[in-house]
Amino acid sequence: MKLTEIKQILSARNLQLSKSLGQNFLHDQNQLRRIAEAAELTAGDKILEIGPGLGPLTEYIAPRAAETLAIEKDGRLVEFLREKFANTPGLQLLHADALDYVKDHRQWSDWKMVSNLPYSVASPILVELAQALSPPQRIVATLQLEVAERVHAPAAAEHYGLLSLLIQLRYETRGIFKIPSTCFFPEPDVDSACITLARRTEPLLSPDLQRVFTRLVKCAFSQRRKMMLKLLKQNWPLDRLTAAFEQLGLSHQIRAERVSLEQFVQLVRLLSTIEAGTGD
Repeated sequence: MKLTEIKQILSARNLQLSKSLGQNFLHDQNQLRRIAEAAELTAGDKILEIGPGLGPLTEYIAPRAAETLAIEKDGRLVEFLREKFANTPGLQLLHADALDYVKDHRQWSDWKMVSNLPYSVASPILVELAQALSPPQRIVATLQLEVAERVHAPAAAEHYGLLSLLIQLRYETRGIFKIPSTCFFPEPDVDSACITLARRTEPLLSPDLQRVFTRLVKCAFSQRRKMMLKLLKQNWPLDRLTAAFEQLGLSHQIRAERVSLEQFVQLVRLLSTIEAGTGD
């Protein structure tokens, strides 16, 4: 779907796009092709697409997969999509709020998510999918460039923080490429990037400890400029924290932004071991 076609459809149907829904449609065919290629689609794949809009990416992915679930919040666009893809086998179009949907559906282990995510809900959708009981095996998502950098960032990097850790606990980055704002209609005020995430073959933590990890990193980053130990002692006994910090060689003055994913994982394991050892 080229830019001229997008403009014609919007004009013919008198559709006014909504900024609150993050409706910026990717029309550059080279970029759409790169996104589809990053998904490494096979004929047996099940694909989740969030925010299909007018379907430019759907055109690339639905014919190459066994099953595609496309979730669109804007009822006007759902009507158009149902007309456009009426004869596309394996494609289910759902009129729903995607964030609510992924909160209610937690089993995605056999799925890939391939989407140009609406900017307004991109981060919470990624977190919900990453924290699902069975997260998607692969995520290929177009995001604001800054959000993609946050997802990918290592410890001590400018964009490293809570989002980095919540995603990286379950996923490894397999690729990222920038998409200029000129590739969208209407043009957003920021550049975008497509990031490819592959689910870790072996979980870093058990499900119970994953919940502890989430609670711990949220606490650690609740006030970025404060020392992590002072923040964590609100929820964990100071003696256990001190013992764990010493075993990991972490300074009592260290801030969360300087602590790596691996160190956070080890910290969660140590605190769990210490708690078990105390009999509490």
